[in-house]
Amino acid sequence: MVEVMTDKQFKTILEMVDMILDGCKDLEEAKKKVQKLIENQSGKEKTE
Repeated sequence: MVEVMTDKQFKTILEMVDMILDGCKDLEEAKKKVQKLIENQSGKEKTE
């Protein structure tokens, strides 16, 4: 089954990434935080 992302969902994701970047002092910290979110989301997909 293919899930289509709406414009609103895409905008929400970009806003979340913007907040992460805003709260980080450097690129490495931002990368780690985004990677952790990706890993957490991957874990949720497997259990559903």
